[in-house]
Amino acid sequence: MIAVLAASTCGVLVQFGLSMKIAYLVNTYPKPSHTFIRREIAAIERLGVQVHRFAMRDDTTALVDAGDKAENARTEHVLNQGLTRLLPKALSWMVHQPRKSLQSLRLALRCGANGAAGGPGTGGRLRHLIYLLEAAYVAQRCSEADIHHIHAHFGTNSATVAMLTHALGGPTYSFTVHGPEEFDAPRALSFPEKIKRAAFVVAISSFGRSQLFRWSDLADWPKINVVHCGIDIDRFAEVAPLPQGAPKLVAIGRLSEQKGFPLLIQAMVLAVKHTPELHLAICGDGELRPMIEAEIAAHNLAGHITLLGWRDEAGVRRAIAEAQALILPSFAEGLPMVVMEAMASARPIIATCINGVPELVTASEGWLVPAGDAQALANAITELANTPSERLARMGQSARLRVFDRHDANTEAAKLVELFSATLNTAA
Repeated sequence: MIAVLAASTCGVLVQFGLSMKIAYLVNTYPKPSHTFIRREIAAIERLGVQVHRFAMRDDTTALVDAGDKAENARTEHVLNQGLTRLLPKALSWMVHQPRKSLQSLRLALRCGANGAAGGPGTGGRLRHLIYLLEAAYVAQRCSEADIHHIHAHFGTNSATVAMLTHALGGPTYSFTVHGPEEFDAPRALSFPEKIKRAAFVVAISSFGRSQLFRWSDLADWPKINVVHCGIDIDRFAEVAPLPQGAPKLVAIGRLSEQKGFPLLIQAMVLAVKHTPELHLAICGDGELRPMIEAEIAAHNLAGHITLLGWRDEAGVRRAIAEAQALILPSFAEGLPMVVMEAMASARPIIATCINGVPELVTASEGWLVPAGDAQALANAITELANTPSERLARMGQSARLRVFDRHDANTEAAKLVELFSATLNTAA
């Protein structure tokens, strides 16, 4: 498969002289929740592209997975350079680019005025002046490392730094928007400006692209592309059969407001009345854990719900293997990787019908229910519990085939390489 994809992109790489070197730029990288970025970079590198990793800061203390630790060592963390290294490089670049530096300063202040309302990755004018210094450092380092293009993940401050780097005379840039948080503050994040100046923009779903259409000029719509997050299909060559016996569900995610876990507890209260042997395992941790623990105790559900806490990749795979289905009660999502991994593991899905989820899950692979409706979730759980195991297995196989067809990391990486190549050949 990789050889075929490499051959398909060979033409554009040859056209660019087999010398494509790009940078990935993320605010905090690597993180336990950002393994999809690591997989994307690895797939791009398998296609012959050199990738330099930039991150503004690290998350070293939170890293447990060996792959994340290795990726951390390969990443240049800008703020870890310290002022004695960062400032001279940044100021040197700006001194040699006086006109572009002045224009970039105005751009930073204008975006800072937009971001004054607040929100993740926004910030006011002072913070945007810091982004400008970071961008000047990145521009200098790109020049030194002969980097031709920057791709940022998330439309927050990482995309801001990429945009300012380009405005300072650095490489062209693009960025991937995931949602849902980014869609909560499009004006504060200066989306219209970022999209207009970008070589191209990536949404991870058609729903995400539609939201970007809302915050861009009609003339910029053609540069907004859909490239899915991908899974490494080889990791799912073998899957465990569906467990028999009492119905077992697994839910995976951060215990935060957008994930809807308190609603799932309410649904379990309703569902166990019809399925008293029902069990739910929750993988994840976060600020809502005390509330969720209190709700479990208040409704006497300790025998039906187990909080597993945070699990590494292998632990998540085991939790999925031990369940008959994955349940996603979220109020807001991008395109959840946990659903893709459960589908690749041949597990049916119960999910709320939000954002890009209906593009991933259909009636052939599980149940889609209205968001915020505990009774609808409970009804789907009861229906799953009453579904013959043979039909559940067929749904799981349908899910596996669908996610392999739509979310192969190598296929999606090839789409990105073509976009990088088209950008660089235009600029050459």
